[in-house]
Amino acid sequence: MKIGVLGSGDVGKVLGAGFLKHGHTVMMGTSNAAKLADWKKTNPQGQVGTFAEAARFGELVVLAVKGSRAAEALGRAGADTIRGKTVIDTTNPIADAPPENGVLKFFTDLDRSLLEQLQSEFAGAHFVKAFSCVGNALMVDPKLPGGKPTMFICGNHDPAKKAVSGLLDQFGWDVEDLGKAEAARAIEPLCILWCIPGFLRNDWMHAYKVLRP
Repeated sequence: MKIGVLGSGDVGKVLGAGFLKHGHTVMMGTSNAAKLADWKKTNPQGQVGTFAEAARFGELVVLAVKGSRAAEALGRAGADTIRGKTVIDTTNPIADAPPENGVLKFFTDLDRSLLEQLQSEFAGAHFVKAFSCVGNALMVDPKLPGGKPTMFICGNHDPAKKAVSGLLDQFGWDVEDLGKAEAARAIEPLCILWCIPGFLRNDWMHAYKVLRP
């Protein structure tokens, strides 16, 4: 699959390299190509372009920017360009404020998730929340003693969720589909819970797992 990754931070770079590792072609979208110079040396088969170029390139688009810049990045990509495409939304609405006793602050509330805001603003795209409840070190091929961890996803478009579930399976995840976009109101705060051990004990190597009888 041709995948356009919007973002040049750690999440974007890890996922871009992961897609290449698993046989996909990738273009990284950035507003500053210098941020991806080292990534390009390590991943010479990957391409680098603008947000708009990466969005045009991708059959599927990955949104991997700071939550407060998510709408801006999609605007640069172009609403018409992402229309009809699956967009993996990895973002979390983390506020520009320090955590309190390890607890992050969000700029959204429990009645309106960032995913819902983006889906409303860019209604032609098919957003799927994924990769938002784990750190980038475990996003690709996580190896944990308890077996495959669980990735929680949601979105309004079933074919888009099926496509994302296939990629997650390649990356070594069990998938828990929690339904429509409103479920992001529960998924996004899992980032807060996931980060608490990190802030309190510098423990960042963990993931969620759903257990059933």
